[in-house]
Amino acid sequence: MVKVFNNVFFEHLGALARPQAPAGSEERSVLAVAGDDAAAKDAAAALLDTIGYDVVDAGPLAEGWRFQPGTPAYGVPYDGSPDGTWSGDTAKRVSAEEMRTALAAATRPTD
Repeated sequence: MVKVFNNVFFEHLGALARPQAPAGSEERSVLAVAGDDAAAKDAAAALLDTIGYDVVDAGPLAEGWRFQPGTPAYGVPYDGSPDGTWSGDTAKRVSAEEMRTALAAATRPTD
């Protein structure tokens, strides 16, 4: 099992896809993935590459909370609107560095 796609608004996902751009190019945005099986994460990364995204590995599945709702990596990095009105027109590219920073800034919610 690999966690991916849950932290990006569907319209941003479509607007940011760059399948013609080479992996690692400045045109591509990244998506975070988390999982315990390296082969499964490789397969997810291959799929993301096909649809035009690069990958930031967030670690094992237990670290998937780092891109849940309410964390810095959830949705907001991809939204370039000044007022938080998300649409495909407000999609903003997210670099690997930006995503790593957002993942690192996440704090686990307390019950």
